[in-house]
Amino acid sequence: MSFLDWLVISAYFIVMVIIGVWAKSRIHDARDFFTAGGKMPWWLSGISHHMSGYSSAVFVGYAAIAYTAGFTLYIWWAIGITFAMVVGAFVFAPRWPRLRVRLGVISPLEYLSTRYNVPAQQVLAWSGTALKVFDVGAKWAATALLLQVFAGVPIGWGVLLTGGVTLIYSTIGGLWADALTDLGQFVIQLIAGITLFVAVLGELGGVSGIWTLWDRLPEGHGQPFNGKYTMAFVLVYLLINTLSYNGGTWNLAQRFIAAPTGSSARRAALFSASLYLLWPLVLFFPMWAAPVLLPGLAEPDQSYALITQQLLPSGLIGLVLAGMFAHTMAMTSSDANAISSVVIRDILPAVWKRARTLPPKTELLAGRVSTFLFIALSMAIALSADSFGGVLGLLILWFGALVGPIAIPMLLGMLPAFRRCGPSAAIASWATGLIVFTLLKYGFADQVKALGPDWTTTVEVATPVLSSLVVFVLVGLLRPWRDAESDALVDSLSQDAPEAATAR
Repeated sequence: MSFLDWLVISAYFIVMVIIGVWAKSRIHDARDFFTAGGKMPWWLSGISHHMSGYSSAVFVGYAAIAYTAGFTLYIWWAIGITFAMVVGAFVFAPRWPRLRVRLGVISPLEYLSTRYNVPAQQVLAWSGTALKVFDVGAKWAATALLLQVFAGVPIGWGVLLTGGVTLIYSTIGGLWADALTDLGQFVIQLIAGITLFVAVLGELGGVSGIWTLWDRLPEGHGQPFNGKYTMAFVLVYLLINTLSYNGGTWNLAQRFIAAPTGSSARRAALFSASLYLLWPLVLFFPMWAAPVLLPGLAEPDQSYALITQQLLPSGLIGLVLAGMFAHTMAMTSSDANAISSVVIRDILPAVWKRARTLPPKTELLAGRVSTFLFIALSMAIALSADSFGGVLGLLILWFGALVGPIAIPMLLGMLPAFRRCGPSAAIASWATGLIVFTLLKYGFADQVKALGPDWTTTVEVATPVLSSLVVFVLVGLLRPWRDAESDALVDSLSQDAPEAATAR
């Protein structure tokens, strides 16, 4: 990278810190820090939800999928999320701010102590928090790897740079800082993505390259399903995306909790859905064109970075790299905010009774300290990635397997149809998903591989979440849960109510 590229990157990091410092003036208590006081406008919530939904893995792992499998990436990922968000806009998203109004929650798991009981809440809180530390650590390492490819910066310095900047603005400004930096990062990645899109079209002969490209790609690259990305795989991921993007991934639930009303959260979800429908067509196009521009690439996960270096002049390379940073920093900062809210409102009160009655300023301080420690710990794991070896990858896989088992009792617990699924159903569902994944990955790994490459991934992804879903429903039918307070909570989430009359 040239001096001009470094200047762009430096300016980007400085702006992120300035936004964090400015956002500090809007933070007065823990509710402001974790839920923006329930005052986040729908358009900002929608942009923040979109930006927090994927990291720089898109420019590495997904670039490799686009290089080897083609258009199917858009079908199973972007279309899947779009459909999931449209469904969630009418089923799940409006219920999150109603929980805040009804119970005064600032954590996605806080309502579970009322809906189920404290043990069920704690099982989900502890397991999700512990595994998320390693997940975020891996994202820092992946982002630092991109910086190494572009500029030869050592991994350790890359982790300290990206993680350190995020640590500053997230700790100071809370969810307001996260959302406002998401907005700035959205603008940056929009400019960077369009710039590279235009540059690739220039290499392909102009606008006509949008249509003529597909005839020049390897066979199957223009098909909706290709290789192991079968229709069954797409349908399974549709279920997982529905659970994850509607709040099963805690940082995304925070975006809806921060909305003023259920109708505002619905508009935010639909806005995010529209971004997932349209923007990946621009973002992924250089990745789809990579087999033509860089044929026979030995390491497809470097295709996006190599195209950027090949086609863009100095300064614009730094802009594209900033766009890559934007996604990871948006996702990890929102992760830190969500996890910290779980620690402060769900875990800490269960192990220390005095934490249940902390003064507002003390609770805010605890939230900032928790955010700082979470990001610092995840950075330490990223810096020690080599010593973890395969263990780090193992835990990342475990986190992926737990998205469904954690999300099922969280999301379905808000719906009247599942009101009879109680704490036994929640814990059994979570445990089943974890056990099934472990057995598939380690007890019956050879048998799963024997199914062939086109089915192995589908089975590994589908079985844990489907097992969790079946167990959750069956236990609810066989051991129906009846609790007046729980039923009243579920009923109250069906429509908006005046905050002044219902908030605690």
